Amino acid sequence: MKQLITLEINNRVYEIPVDPKDLLVDVVRKKVALTGTKKGCGQGDCGACTVLIDGEPVLSCITLAIACQGKKITTIEGLVAEDGKLHPIQQSFVDHGAVQCGFCTPGMILSSKSLLDKNSRPSEEEIKRGIAGNICRCTGYKRIVAAISAAGETISSEGVK
Repeated sequence: MKQLITLEINNRVYEIPVDPKDLLVDVVRKKVALTGTKKGCGQGDCGACTVLIDGEPVLSCITLAIACQGKKITTIEGLVAEDGKLHPIQQSFVDHGAVQCGFCTPGMILSSKSLLDKNSRPSEEEIKRGIAGNICRCTGYKRIVAAISAAGETISSEGVK
């Protein structure tokens, strides 16, 4: 039996009919058509589906959409400015070659955003802990860590959120 729920995604409100067992990743991708959120393992192991809920990284492949009512959901699309300018974290990933196939990138960037929102100058160890739930099989982590560190510097100096 479908229920009509209200979700706030990227500062926009959506009224969406969902089955109580619908997962957030499927609602975001199929019903809202925000395909930047990737569905990887479907078991909460890889982090490709990471979104922010009230600023915290959450695995959308194991989160019920119905449980997200009244919460602020941010997907990778929500980081891009209205004028199309990339968020400093996104730009840093590009600048540092921290993107190859791009499948893990949205989740990695959103986990990084949550980390940098709390501490714009994290140590290398703090960065590694901050992205520990995200698996990359292409780029490796050296460039990703460098990109996050550089983004933190930019955010700190420019005061970007």
